[in-house]
Amino acid sequence: MSTDYTFIKACWGQKTDYTPVWLMRQAGRYLPEYMRVRSKCTFLELCKTPELAAEVTIQPIDFLGADAAIMFSDILTPVEPMGMKLDFVPGPVFEHPIRSMADVKALRIPEMEADVPYVIETIKILRRELAGRVPLIGFGGAPFTLACYMVEGKGSKDFAHIKKMMYGAPEVYAALMEKITEMDRQYLNAQIAAGAQAIQIFDTWGGIVSPVDYERYILPYTTKLINGLNRKGIPVIHFVKGAGTMLDSVKKAGADVVGLDWHLGLDRARAILGDKIAVQGNLDPTVLYAPKAHIEAEVSRILNENVDRPGLIFNLGHGILPNVDPENAKFMVECVHRLSGKK
Repeated sequence: MSTDYTFIKACWGQKTDYTPVWLMRQAGRYLPEYMRVRSKCTFLELCKTPELAAEVTIQPIDFLGADAAIMFSDILTPVEPMGMKLDFVPGPVFEHPIRSMADVKALRIPEMEADVPYVIETIKILRRELAGRVPLIGFGGAPFTLACYMVEGKGSKDFAHIKKMMYGAPEVYAALMEKITEMDRQYLNAQIAAGAQAIQIFDTWGGIVSPVDYERYILPYTTKLINGLNRKGIPVIHFVKGAGTMLDSVKKAGADVVGLDWHLGLDRARAILGDKIAVQGNLDPTVLYAPKAHIEAEVSRILNENVDRPGLIFNLGHGILPNVDPENAKFMVECVHRLSGKK
């Protein structure tokens, strides 16, 4: 596994000539090229058609000049073959949410080669077509975030069903989390075997609980997942949205890189995480609506907060928004490279 990529070096906390940058959801609706592809198929069809998924993965590398590609897919892709009917209308909706032990027992662990072959094939195509230009990131949802969707049946404002299960039916919650964690482990290891050069674990809803509940109900499963990955030469990025108040717990999960949202400055985050863990982040995605002078000022502020410490991957604090001007995103990438010393 090559470690010559600037992005990979930063993941390992090594000194780099400049700060690498990529954007969460960089293959997405803000790009006209993406929308042209998307207009010809549904979202799920795009995820399940390797040639198209590879095409939209590469688009932001060509346009933005990002330092890493992230496979185009969705965190819920491996949940559907567990036995849950998934649709996007427009957000993800499961027809029959998990509410009982019988529901949990009915879930199956997918056979990755047979049930999600399109994910594996997408990675193989991308490794060929990227041809070493940039490294390829594979990804999956963290067990808790997947459980949120599976129990709620869709996105939620209060997550009452998953919390009711956590507190009122802990044995059902534990059984569900164990099954999801094992599925996730196999899914991410299949991506690594196919050629993914880094893995990001998205815990979008990990910040909806208190720090005490994070330690009790979420951390054990994320830690088990990370420990179960075939990590030799493969850095693992752990992104928990809304985790500013519990970074001391997040660091215990054991990832090589912790992704940060924009609610906590890099200087304060690094004081908590220490120098042995790299960080990724953390520009507020809405800054890309601002004039270019403000975008540059915010990029400069974040780089200055890092004070030239190794182990920084510049990113947004969450996914890029769909109606952002693509030229502003490109300008942000250029600013990161120029201000951090890329020749």
